Amino acid sequence: MANSNAVKITHETKSRGGRYVAHIEGENHTGHLDWETGHATNVRIATHTIVPPEIGGRGIAALLINRLIEDARKQGFRVVP
Repeated sequence: MANSNAVKITHETKSRGGRYVAHIEGENHTGHLDWETGHATNVRIATHTIVPPEIGGRGIAALLINRLIEDARKQGFRVVP
């Protein structure tokens, strides 16, 4: 599993969705989790998570999902996988 201190997760919003991006210290590759807003504005639908093979097997996808869940708890929205 990746050292969570060596992974910085940023969040970018777009018109009706967004993307969490995992930047791994010392790596050129990033992983990401994309989401879209559901019919209700308090629902985010996680559409897919991509982690390239070059950084796979380190728990990056789990860190991205955990960040989405953490934001849901703080901001009060629901997550649909």
